[in-house]
Order: sequence, then structure tokens, then C-alpha cells
Amino acid sequence: MSDYLIKSLVDDNQFRAYAVDATELVREAQRRHDTWAASSAALGRSLVTTLLLSSSVLKGDETMTVRINGGGPVGGIVIDGNAKGTVKGYLQEPHVNLPLNDHHKIDVSKAVGVNGFLSVTKDLGLDQPYTGQVPLASGEIGDDFTFYLAQSEQIPSAVGVSVFVNEDNSIKVGGGFLIQVMPDASDDAIAHLEKRLKEVPMVSELLLAGQKPEDMLNLLFGEENVNVLDKMPVAFKCDCSKPEFAKALGSLPTSQLETIINEDHHAETVCHFCRNKYDFSEAELKAILASKTAS
Repeated sequence: MSDYLIKSLVDDNQFRAYAVDATELVREAQRRHDTWAASSAALGRSLVTTLLLSSSVLKGDETMTVRINGGGPVGGIVIDGNAKGTVKGYLQEPHVNLPLNDHHKIDVSKAVGVNGFLSVTKDLGLDQPYTGQVPLASGEIGDDFTFYLAQSEQIPSAVGVSVFVNEDNSIKVGGGFLIQVMPDASDDAIAHLEKRLKEVPMVSELLLAGQKPEDMLNLLFGEENVNVLDKMPVAFKCDCSKPEFAKALGSLPTSQLETIINEDHHAETVCHFCRNKYDFSEAELKAILASKTAS
């Protein structure tokens, strides 16, 4: 498999750790949304981190929606994730490019902004979805998810995520890791992890050097301390369809649908998440209208 995520327990179950190479996933998102460098990094990091979070807290058919809006030029970001290793997402402004920051990296913080929030809505199959929301910590995405986990989920965590964008706006690599501290973790183990987190290179540098998800965790904890529990493929995948958009058209007011038929004679719908387009002919629109009026 090309893109994949691993789940593991580390240091005699003192930590739960996840790592992912999501290069092809981020490439697919960039291709579909035609994002420029700053937008690519913001969207890519959001997709990767949502993937890590959903893989760690969801099970079965549970889903989550992550919304990030810091008032920056990329606008709002929306990502859907599940427990099966797929994500989809979009941002309002795909064509954003900014000068590099002081570290000569893409300025994700400036692109996203810091005057806003990160919210996570989980659909766990109950009567009402649960939403947790926190102010943005830095706009760098990884820090913001770390803050969310500590504040809303009460799980001390560390998130590392990065995306390397080529000069032509294509994606070179993308991936990340999520470390969750278990209740019985010792102070020494936590201190050692904090030290290693400061020492290891960025995820993108590791991926560029040919490192795999297992290698990321081995670098942080030592190979002998990492117990890999699962390895799963991951992908950018949207579940939109023409029948779903037909339902959406059918929910329009009758007068609006009649205007589309009489004036435009067709309708083109576009999925926000994947940019797939679905065209409805005049005959199809009339069938939708007839079904609507009959009911």
C-alpha cells in the first residue's frame, strides 16, 4: 500500500501512538481543489490531522466533521473523517500564496489566521451529535489539534503534521503523527517524549528522507518500545453522488426549481468536498419537479 496509517501502543502502554504517510491523499486533494502553496499546506495539514484524530477516537460507522476558521485568507476549512481511513475536505479560498515565514517555511499560521476557532462535531449514532470547540492556539493546525485534545477531550497529546509543497504547487510529501498520553504514563516517560519531540526533524523532512510511519515512532520511542497493533490504508474519498444532488434539488422551493427549468433548461451541481460535477438535463429536472409535486 502507498498511503497508510499505523496504530500502536508504546512504552508498556504508557502512550497510544499513530503515524501516517498521507502523500497521495494530500496530492488528490490538491489536484481536485487546484490549491496554491499556502492553501495546499493548510488543507493538507487539516486533512492529515483529522485523519489521525478520527482514527484514534471513532469506531464502526461513527463520523466527525472538523471546522477551522481563523479569519485568515484561506477562509473556513471543513473536513469530514471516519474510522475507516478516509477523509474529504475543502477550504473557501484555494488560491492563496504567501511569502515564506521567518523559518523559510510556508506561513500556515498567517494563511489560516488565529482569530477564530476549531470545532469537532462527532456523530456517534446517538440522538444528537456532540460538538467540542476551542479557540485556535496558533493557526498551525498541529498545535490547534493538540490544544483541542487537551481542552475538549481531556487527553494530553502531541500532534506533528507537515506538508511539503513543490514550486509548481504539486505535493511532494505529507503526513503526521499523533501521540496520546495514557493515564498511567510516568513523569519520566513524558519528560523523555517531550525531549524527543524537540529533537526529531519535521515529518515532511522524515518522509523526504524515505522514512515510513513506523520509522517516525521508532525515532521518538525506540523500535523495541513500539508495539504496532494495526496498519490500514488511507485515502481522500468522497461519497457524493448524482442521486444525492437530485434530492438536494428536490428540496428547493417549487418556484425556484420551475425558474431553473424555464430559464436555464438544465442545472450543474458541484460537490464542495471533491469538486465532482453532476449535470441535470431539463427532462431530469422536470422529473424531479413532478416527483416533488406528486408527494
